[in-house]
Amino acid sequence: MRDRESTAPPHADGAGTLQEWEKTMQSIRVARPGGAAELRYTETATPVPAEGQVLVRNAAVGVNFTDVYYRDGTYPLQAPFTPGQEAAGVVAAVGAGVTGFAPGAPVAYATQLGAYAEYTLAEQDRLIPLPDGVDPVLAATVTLQGLAAYYLTHQTHPVAEGETVVVLAAAGGLGSLLVQLAAARGATVIAVASTAEKEKTARAAGARHTLGYDGFDEAVLELTGGRGARVVYDSVGAPTYRASLRSLGRRGLLALCGASGGAVASVDVETLRGGSLFVTRPAMKDYLYDAATLRTAGSAVFRHLADGVLRPHVHAELPLRDAEQAHRLLESRATTGKLLLIP
Repeated sequence: MRDRESTAPPHADGAGTLQEWEKTMQSIRVARPGGAAELRYTETATPVPAEGQVLVRNAAVGVNFTDVYYRDGTYPLQAPFTPGQEAAGVVAAVGAGVTGFAPGAPVAYATQLGAYAEYTLAEQDRLIPLPDGVDPVLAATVTLQGLAAYYLTHQTHPVAEGETVVVLAAAGGLGSLLVQLAAARGATVIAVASTAEKEKTARAAGARHTLGYDGFDEAVLELTGGRGARVVYDSVGAPTYRASLRSLGRRGLLALCGASGGAVASVDVETLRGGSLFVTRPAMKDYLYDAATLRTAGSAVFRHLADGVLRPHVHAELPLRDAEQAHRLLESRATTGKLLLIP
């Protein structure tokens, strides 16, 4: 990596023009689907923004399980490609027709492939302006998962005061933010986590009760006097969704918001009759589908970050070149909170 602290900003020659020393950059490339070793630290050409595009100099890049799915081929992409879709930084250059963004402006994004790099080209409609005073490195810890936690708790199921909410993988990046937002809306949060240390993390995030995975459905019913939960946010998937369904009360909702333990292949709809239950597999593209919905949610997330409702925990900050190590850590299930790559 190159030390940029004492150099001129890359937009010094004007919007869309890079200085000679900026014509190449360091990035992570995947030449073929496979394990973490397929993440190769490589020098590549710095992209130049075309019409409607913005070049972002990344200050920090978020590492997410979605990146693993792209890397290993679960979500197919044409190789070679640069993985990652979440980062925050500053605008380095803009293409023709870009309005609302100028070089030097702090921004974040969560739906633009190619984040594992010093620079990323983004469509202007996929950028979220950062409010004054929000550090881009801190913003990168909450952009993708904060947006997801926001629509899950405000739209998929608008959490109400007094409800019982169950969150699985409650010490992870998404889970801890779900706990914080649900608790802030007045819900009683029951957190499910794999270790005592992770249960402690979930309690610090605002969970009223914490449980291990073994028999958590029975424990939820006991804690609620047999009434069950109003909503279960399950990001584990195949190993847990049946117990999640059993944790629900009458007309409760199971939101399958991830598949870290494997995708749920099918649900027997007859199992939903016991309580007239609902199941959904929400996707960001159906909630934050244009610039307006994306920026409305982003504004709320960064406001909650600034006012302390969202308190992200960073497990580790690693150099961009250590992307392989970051993926191994993530897949080990040994992390709590967020992993960041620093270009």
